[in-house]
Amino acid sequence: MTQQAATENALWRDYLELTKPKVVALMILTAVIGMCMAVPGFVPWQPLILGNLGIALCAGAAAAINHIVDERIDQKMARTKKRPVATGRISQREAIVFATVLALLGIVILVVWINTITAVLTVASLIGYAFIYTMFLKRATPQNIVIGGLAGAAPPLLGWTAVTGEMHGHALLLVLIIFAWTPPHFWALAIHRREEYASVGIPMLPVTHGVKFTALHILLYTIIMFLITLLPFVTLLSGWLYLGGAVVLGLIFLYWSIEIIRDKNAQAPMETFKYSITYLLVLFLIMLVDHWLLGPVL
Repeated sequence: MTQQAATENALWRDYLELTKPKVVALMILTAVIGMCMAVPGFVPWQPLILGNLGIALCAGAAAAINHIVDERIDQKMARTKKRPVATGRISQREAIVFATVLALLGIVILVVWINTITAVLTVASLIGYAFIYTMFLKRATPQNIVIGGLAGAAPPLLGWTAVTGEMHGHALLLVLIIFAWTPPHFWALAIHRREEYASVGIPMLPVTHGVKFTALHILLYTIIMFLITLLPFVTLLSGWLYLGGAVVLGLIFLYWSIEIIRDKNAQAPMETFKYSITYLLVLFLIMLVDHWLLGPVL
């Protein structure tokens, strides 16, 4: 490989990293499942392909803005110090242009080929994460992730509206699951990284209120999340297969949240964080399998 080709390849990877592809991939998975849950059969190709493309582009733009706004704190944290903007591999101006192009392209796709309500909700989600959370809430209150988590919980609703063109209570229930999942998911990581957050002045809950207080809130939110995940069965959105999966997955999550409170395992917060990602992924996949195998209960 020539030096120029190697440089171009590295630059391409840097721009891809700006979009936080792993995070966006999980968001798109929940959007796809929102689409699938909205219809009894297969999702039409247009919302499946173009709808998710538009949502992904806007989510990538929001992630890039996060890199731009957090450049200073990213440079001081071990987890983020090698990010493209933090290291200067991509300049602030280049990142702003990149984020703008992604956002505009995503919005145009949603408006022209999907529907207005999905475009509006996607823009609202972008603004909520990139500006309200990243620029203000993240630095203003230890409840930042609770309030700001709504933006990250929106993809199932976006998927639902992309297919149906309307909001539905079941779609909002899917949003509620992710909304309740976000605090225990992120606070577990915050406990593990609390010294780094403290060093850059970010008032995460374990920084402002301590580990024990945060551990208790992780347990409480996990219980709330567990109960909420039972609602798809209660409201007849999903059947017995989903209920069994939700109970098993939820009990494992409760186990890890109790491990954090017991404080006998130094790795418990990070293990909880890792499991929480698997938990959400598998929970939604089981919901989809239940939907396809058993069909809608109603």
